Amino acid sequence: MKTLLLFITLTFSFYGSYAQQNTLISTMDFIEILNNNDQEAIHYYQNNWKLIRNMAIEKGYIHSYEILETPYTEEAPFHLILITTYTDKEQYDSREIHFQELIKEKGPLSLMNEKKPGEFRKTIFSKEMVRHWD
Repeated sequence: MKTLLLFITLTFSFYGSYAQQNTLISTMDFIEILNNNDQEAIHYYQNNWKLIRNMAIEKGYIHSYEILETPYTEEAPFHLILITTYTDKEQYDSREIHFQELIKEKGPLSLMNEKKPGEFRKTIFSKEMVRHWD
């Protein structure tokens, strides 16, 4: 009887936790660094993209972010994966308004060697509404 009760309790707790929806949503950008402009790209993402995301975390506009570096290959022609994660759909839906506010607050782009972003990086593709699993 104790075994049956334990089994039933564990079964319901498993299904209860499985049924809980993870609300995190991410956007992912896959970036190619052009013409060996690695230093320009690093400077750009450290002093613009990352800075704005830190501001967004402080204001509660995003949950988290990551910059991942990966080897460039013919099958995967990108060097960086930029991930911004939102706590829920409400945060995700407000992202454009919030980032415009933060961009204005931050001021002009910080660039190395006066190269514009299009000269040193290219977004190969983006994924929106990436849902997280528990």
